[in-house]
Amino acid sequence: MRVSVNQVVAAALREGEGLLRLAPCWVPRSFLVPGGRLKLHPDDLYALGAHRGGIDERWFSSTTPADNGPGTPADEGLSYIDHHAERALLRDAVAECGDELLGADVMREHGGFNVLCKFFDNLGPIPHHMHQMEAHAKRVGRKGKPESYYFPPQYNFTGNLFPHTYMGLEPGTTKEDVTGCLKRWDRGDNGILDLSRAYRLEPGTGWYVDSGVLHAPGSLVTYEPQMNSDVFAMFQSMVDNRPVPWSLLVKDVPPELAHDLDYIVSMLDWEKNVDPEFGKHYKRLPVPVRDEAEMKESGYREVWVSYGSAYFSAKELTVLPGRTVVVADNAAYGLILTQGRGRVGRLDVETPAMIRFGQMTADELFVSVGAARAGVRITNASPYENLVMLKHFGPANPDAAHLIRR
Repeated sequence: MRVSVNQVVAAALREGEGLLRLAPCWVPRSFLVPGGRLKLHPDDLYALGAHRGGIDERWFSSTTPADNGPGTPADEGLSYIDHHAERALLRDAVAECGDELLGADVMREHGGFNVLCKFFDNLGPIPHHMHQMEAHAKRVGRKGKPESYYFPPQYNFTGNLFPHTYMGLEPGTTKEDVTGCLKRWDRGDNGILDLSRAYRLEPGTGWYVDSGVLHAPGSLVTYEPQMNSDVFAMFQSMVDNRPVPWSLLVKDVPPELAHDLDYIVSMLDWEKNVDPEFGKHYKRLPVPVRDEAEMKESGYREVWVSYGSAYFSAKELTVLPGRTVVVADNAAYGLILTQGRGRVGRLDVETPAMIRFGQMTADELFVSVGAARAGVRITNASPYENLVMLKHFGPANPDAAHLIRR
């Protein structure tokens, strides 16, 4: 007999005392080459078929389907709750049990867990692209997408081919310069990177990228909290000597405007793209949650790694070897381990060394609002190694409100 979503969620919450175990959610991208650092077995990088592309992303606590075009399975990009092999989509669980998982106030104001978080891992850079602002995204029935990056040191044991990211446009660039690049789309490299500036990426740091801002993410493994939307427009015609089809520029452009260059360029937030102090305004260094000495004495260190936006935020929590701590938050969150083993609440957790496609792991959880507010008891089972995890929050996290930048 098939078990209902409510039954799976109720049993899982009861056993986990407010925590849910999630199965790995793998997503391919046909226009990119996977970097091989997400711990997915090398034989499984193309487990979905070469025609779908290599698996270069793992999505966390996702209630957002991947927009990968024709042939995309309906549940691609969606996270599953796993309770002794009984499964339910987290999206369905939020729809049916959202008050318990997120809080009635969050459901009333936001309607769900409106954040998309992932690791992406590529051999080389991603094409220079942007994510539409709200007004442009609405024209195609979607939402705008600001996003942020953090480069976890545990996954970046090598930088792969291009650990730099082009962001924005050089001050003084004109809209006519960008239009000229679009006109050269079918002549090879359209030269859009000549109008931009590259920044070297540093593990243990991050960036905030607003909607409407051009960026070409580099080849570090990137933890990426963002607005829950898969909207984008590629502005670079060729990357790593591989052509980028025009269709990826206009994927989220109204069909009647698919060759209107003025409209396409209007999707850019011009002031932010040509900001002469782009690095100063958008680079993110870790910010301690509380006094460093006090945290160390208590057995842990916690820092904000994604902040400044009202739409999402994220922390990195490190529990020192052999220590047990209780950490409280004022909002529900998703959690992914990056190092170590131990217990989170009543659930055993461990960071895998290698994962086969379709295999269950013990490194990803979802923490309901009630459990988060009560405080989660976390034990590092190793006497030698840190237990490290990343925690991603949806919009209006009260704990991050003081870090919002207008």
